[in-house]
Amino acid sequence: MHDELLTIGRFARLCRLSVKQLRRYDETGLLVPVRVDACSGYRYYAREQARDALAIALLREMDLPLAVIAQALAAEPGHKTRILHAERDRLAERISRDQTRLQMLERLAEGGLPGYEVTMSREPERRLAVVRAVCTPAGLGEKVEEGVGRLLPVLGRAEIEWEPPLWGLYPLDLDERMEIAVGAQTLHGAAPPGLEFEVLPAGPVAETMHIGPYTQLPLAYNALFAAIHERGLRPHGSAREAYLVGPAEAPREEPMTRLIIPVEEGTA
Repeated sequence: MHDELLTIGRFARLCRLSVKQLRRYDETGLLVPVRVDACSGYRYYAREQARDALAIALLREMDLPLAVIAQALAAEPGHKTRILHAERDRLAERISRDQTRLQMLERLAEGGLPGYEVTMSREPERRLAVVRAVCTPAGLGEKVEEGVGRLLPVLGRAEIEWEPPLWGLYPLDLDERMEIAVGAQTLHGAAPPGLEFEVLPAGPVAETMHIGPYTQLPLAYNALFAAIHERGLRPHGSAREAYLVGPAEAPREEPMTRLIIPVEEGTA
């Protein structure tokens, strides 16, 4: 019956939503009123819809997209749990990225751009046994850890002699889908299953040293690329990271990483 339903204004107050929000949710099919008057266009809601409306308000407060909320409301309990867990994981990843940015901003606010000494040198040829992976910039740290976890056991089982440190190879442009490699310099031997060899050619490079957490490596790369361009040089090949002192060997704030970028004359 008409008098058993709530007008959009009363329903909005009941559910702590605005009339504008309810109209939008109706237009998108997220929360459709029980009745719409054919003459006036007035929307009427049942009290039983309050639970869904309150859930929508709560999930929107958490910045969940309307499409995801619609899926969650329509899903069976088990599937709804999986949807919300996926959103939780995405939120945790975003919070982690924001915390990293906050730490870098605090460092910049306290002392400006860190003073990195960039030097020009010549790298010898290096033969690395590597494992490869494809990842996004956000997943870089996780993939590097996975790579180390794959690399070292294979080297040990194959009894391949290698020289520290471990190396990371990265594209100069960080695309949403990029190939990276983690490797160790080997002296001889064939590549065992699961590994392949990559030869890094000898040549001129620009390099600097970063002491601190890996999450602040962008500060070092900023100084490195700035110095390269100021010298009229052009970076090419892959960026190389040599992990001289890793987290297991140093306090959390003091890993030591050597950053190396091959360069050549000319800016074109």
